[in-house]
Amino acid sequence: MIQGIGLDIVQLKRIELAYLRRKSFAKRILTEEERETFETLSDKRKIEFLAGRFAAKEAYAKALGCGIGKALSFQDIDVKKTASGQPWIMDRKVRKGKSINHLSITHTKEYAAAQVIIEGEG
Repeated sequence: MIQGIGLDIVQLKRIELAYLRRKSFAKRILTEEERETFETLSDKRKIEFLAGRFAAKEAYAKALGCGIGKALSFQDIDVKKTASGQPWIMDRKVRKGKSINHLSITHTKEYAAAQVIIEGEG
């Protein structure tokens, strides 16, 4: 049974400006493991990666119905990949594996977007 759906879209330029103003922006959004991957990327790909993770985490928080804030932070959400490259979410705080999460992330020249569906029992 679907328990929540979340969708987020963000302009790459907005994320790039936030990152260029304050490099700590990436540290606020990305977990330590995500930052390790981030540091290996080209400048253009870094912005796409950061924007995609931002959108995925916002979409997940929306699907939970709590948003990013008191109940859930960007650091509580880790976007991982399967061996085939499919993204998935590990929630370190709110749900802790109590649900099945479906995640899709996409990029265009100007935007990154993510959709999350949370399934669970009745």
